[in-house]
Amino acid sequence: MKVLIVKTSSMGDVIHTFPALQDACRARPDIAFDWCVEEAFAGILALHPAIGTIHTVAIRRWRKNLFDANTWREAATLRRTLRECRYDLVIDAQGLLKSALVARQARAPIAGFDRSSVREPSATLFYDITYAVARDLHAIERTRRLFGLALGYRPDLLTLDSGIVAPTGMIAGIDGRTAFLLHGTSREDKKWPVEDWIGTARLLVERGMIPVTTWSNEREKVVAEAIAKAVPATVAVPKSPLDAIAAILGRSTLVIGADTGLTHLASAFGLPTVAVFLATEPGLTGPRGPYASTLLAPGDRRVTPSEVMAEAERLLELRRTTTGKD
Repeated sequence: MKVLIVKTSSMGDVIHTFPALQDACRARPDIAFDWCVEEAFAGILALHPAIGTIHTVAIRRWRKNLFDANTWREAATLRRTLRECRYDLVIDAQGLLKSALVARQARAPIAGFDRSSVREPSATLFYDITYAVARDLHAIERTRRLFGLALGYRPDLLTLDSGIVAPTGMIAGIDGRTAFLLHGTSREDKKWPVEDWIGTARLLVERGMIPVTTWSNEREKVVAEAIAKAVPATVAVPKSPLDAIAAILGRSTLVIGADTGLTHLASAFGLPTVAVFLATEPGLTGPRGPYASTLLAPGDRRVTPSEVMAEAERLLELRRTTTGKD
């Protein structure tokens, strides 16, 4: 049986779908899984060994160039490729009109959330089979239940395993315990002040850890360089492809991050992960993992470096106690 998963974006949403795929691989080893995703996140899908073909879309780019011939040519190529694969089932795990339209291109039965469960009810017009899944569950659990209903098994919700494997690779010259500081995020109001990142880096160095940071745009570069200048022991990784960053992240001892996709990736790797949420609520979409924790800043109260470090030490001790890993 061949099944196509449609979950095109965002990075966090894609990562939240991995546990459902892992459930399905265990319960239904007879199924081969492919995935359709935004081109920017194809490298994330490559972290899961069970995914066969990765089909990419460029909806964000296509919208900006709607009347460009290349846009229509790429869309037509995707449609032809999906149909040639002859899928037995498509699972639209996103529940949006755009994802339903992508799923439709495969010309196979489409399964998804029902009208009361889906994010955009108009998407259900394109589904052949729908399932009711409570909306007050975390996104990870909702997707796990959807996959179980669509593929005929009951997921073990007491366990959580993403199934992803970090690429090989590390930063040359680093020998020691590293703490990746993920300061970059999409909105200004979600960003922890640079002085707090610097304070955290100093506390990490005091505890014998090497702070690591990186950047993906000029604003983030300013912050990364400010941290490294104030705390010279910090390693500032230049802007790098996603798989290279994932390799460094996956082998970190500790991760401290803002509300950003890479923080979700760290928790999915099973790393001690402290997420700092300032303007958003983790609620039903926050990082989940065996050693993941979220610190909130309600009202005008700030999250301090000392609070973050105390939570980080708690998570490190928890992992040390349960796994023996330092």
